[in-house]
Amino acid sequence: MTYEIRRAIAADKPEWLRMRQLLWPEAPIEYLDWDLDEILDDEKRAVFVASRADGGLVAFVEARLRDVAEGCETSPVGYIEAWFVDENIRGQKLGREMIRTAEDWAREKGCAEMGSDTWLENEISIQAHYKTGYYEAGRLVHFIKKL
Repeated sequence: MTYEIRRAIAADKPEWLRMRQLLWPEAPIEYLDWDLDEILDDEKRAVFVASRADGGLVAFVEARLRDVAEGCETSPVGYIEAWFVDENIRGQKLGREMIRTAEDWAREKGCAEMGSDTWLENEISIQAHYKTGYYEAGRLVHFIKKL
């Protein structure tokens, strides 16, 4: 099956939100919904979606320009903030095409490197990153202390 990859528009928000909920099921919907318009309007961010012939969305990638990213030596650096492909579409290389599209966008914005991250226990995401040519730059443990 062939999918069209394109920049997200405001009309995509309901399907984009659906996929965000699948990516981060523990997050409240209000949290996942609050920044969609801001992301779409920000020149330092891009959201790409993949649609079926009937127009339904099956994947998205959120990318952003950051001043710095772990393991990167240049600035600005492109960064994959979120990456999702519907479960029934996985394994068809659409995810790789989504990442390639985000990388092309970052390159056009003057970036020489692209960063990303995932949770230590998210083995599916780790393997997907490896398959798209990314390598592990390090591991990080976050700490907090209540004051």
